Amino acid sequence: MQSEASAVPEAPSKAMRKLLESGAKTLELDLSAVTQDTLLRYIGLLDKWNKAYNLSAIRDPYTMVSRHLLDSLSVLPRMSELMAGIVGLQIMDVGTGAGLPGIPLAICLPDQHFTLLDSNGKKTRFVLQTAHELGLKNVQVVQDRIEGFSSAAEPDIILSRAFASLRDFASGCENLASTNTHLFAMKGEYPQQEIDDLPAHWQVVQCEPLLVPGCEGERHLVVMKK
Repeated sequence: MQSEASAVPEAPSKAMRKLLESGAKTLELDLSAVTQDTLLRYIGLLDKWNKAYNLSAIRDPYTMVSRHLLDSLSVLPRMSELMAGIVGLQIMDVGTGAGLPGIPLAICLPDQHFTLLDSNGKKTRFVLQTAHELGLKNVQVVQDRIEGFSSAAEPDIILSRAFASLRDFASGCENLASTNTHLFAMKGEYPQQEIDDLPAHWQVVQCEPLLVPGCEGERHLVVMKK
């Protein structure tokens, strides 16, 4: 491990903490001080590793709070509705990259189990080390492609913000998803053409705009089921 990546992350600035606090309020999320601290520690680790391993195109830690943390957490209200107080759900993040949205969600949902999947060894090594340093006992990291991955536990939710199209996402999850599995796709503009191109046995049960504090441009959450 290179020294740039193993260095102790710098303490988050007051501006970063204020942005996270205000963003969480806008999203109507009640995040404890401990949870906020852990989220900001994650950004610190990402910033340090990013200098050595080019994990994210975003270089400014302050911008990472909105573009990475708040963007990831914007799906929490809809996930909470679906979970309805149930614990121990199996949640997969496909194409997690640097752990997004999986790590921020796992920090906020310690009673749910997360599997973070990516084919890039450099990125999965970072995510594995991050989960260890943050003490995330509810995170499993797997280096694999979704098409070749098999799981003994049926996933309740499979989410991603990495796939180019809804059709690719649904097709990649075909063998993992049952009729009880919800797919959460985080998209930009309203993806009408992608919805029209979905295989007939997949249906969109919800498509709603996401308000991401500090982020310009449209964001949408598309929820799909067989």
